[in-house]
Amino acid sequence: MGMALQGQASRAFQASRGDAMLPALTLGEDGMVGTEEVDCAVIGAGAVGLAVARAMALAGHEVILLESEPAIGTGTSSRNSEVIHAGIYYPPGSLKAQLCVEGSRRLRAYVASHKIAHKIMGKLIVANGAAEEKSLDAVFKCGVTNGVEGLIEIDADGAHALEPQVKCTAAIYSPFTGIFDTHGYMLSLLGEAEAAGAMLAVNAPVMAGEATDRGVVLTVGGDEPMRLRCRRVINSAGLGAQTVAAALKGLPTGRVPPRRLCKGNYFMMSGRSPFTRLVYPVPGSASLGLHFTLDLAGQARFGPDVEWVEKEDYDVDPGRADQFYRAIRAYWPGLPDDTLRPAYSGIRPKLHGPGMPQPDFRIDGPAETGIAGLVNLFGIESPGLTSSMPIADRVVEMLQ
Repeated sequence: MGMALQGQASRAFQASRGDAMLPALTLGEDGMVGTEEVDCAVIGAGAVGLAVARAMALAGHEVILLESEPAIGTGTSSRNSEVIHAGIYYPPGSLKAQLCVEGSRRLRAYVASHKIAHKIMGKLIVANGAAEEKSLDAVFKCGVTNGVEGLIEIDADGAHALEPQVKCTAAIYSPFTGIFDTHGYMLSLLGEAEAAGAMLAVNAPVMAGEATDRGVVLTVGGDEPMRLRCRRVINSAGLGAQTVAAALKGLPTGRVPPRRLCKGNYFMMSGRSPFTRLVYPVPGSASLGLHFTLDLAGQARFGPDVEWVEKEDYDVDPGRADQFYRAIRAYWPGLPDDTLRPAYSGIRPKLHGPGMPQPDFRIDGPAETGIAGLVNLFGIESPGLTSSMPIADRVVEMLQ
């Protein structure tokens, strides 16, 4: 990695930590530093991008991690339920099923061994009435087929023994579902990537790129623009993955799927938590349902709901509380009035729209992109966080 690039990455990383800045680079007439050579560029420093950077660095590659924002993990990775998913719902044989089941085991082991705050408290998926019980049975069979550990079917009495305030006629208990500190996890991934030689550049948006015989040349903007000639490029830009891919000359337009944004709003509840475990309704067509989770401080929260949007907007409309009360009271009739308040929202990078079947993760390697060394990651929504390390390993295998 050239000295100019090292300086840019070091300055960007120091800026994100508030440290003293190094002297500015001398730019060429076009406002760019000279084209630098680098083995591997990872675009996007969310949980998956960080996991990929770590895995590539541990595999012996020279890695620079390019993040358009001032800090790591500010997008989808920090705006979710912070749940360690078990892999129950996803179609057998799909990437989501395979990588989530493996990711759950690895993530639980990782947060324990690295002393990252977490709690494995288990989860109830609850049904009310014959129609929902039929759907619940299908969910159970799917989870068993996927190899999810410890799943058991329980009746209403069994569910009430675990959570006296829950209303249901039948339930599934998943003992190894839990919550964890996602920011602590991302900082740990970054630390291990850096220890293996990776470098982080924040405020470094990828503006364009071009496939050449000698690699992919990226044009990077920000305060210190530069060009990078990369042998390997992994586009893990999350909500911006399609924008990055569309800016790469040489990638057929048919290889870039439409981007659809699905906003999920969360409401916090004042007062004592009604449950000690996570509680989910039978999943819907666009999400896992408006469920109950806890944060690591014990604060109760509900969400996400489903709101299809055209642009990124994270404001939570207080008026959505009415539908939250209705949905929650289907499995917790005791929810008091006037106890919900807007909390935060996140946006899922969907590959489908309303009423369409949910597609799998898209991990497009060189065979799909038609460009040597290029991997595009599309539609890495839930359970992408739980699946982040197996996704990273899949990328490494594609590029070895």
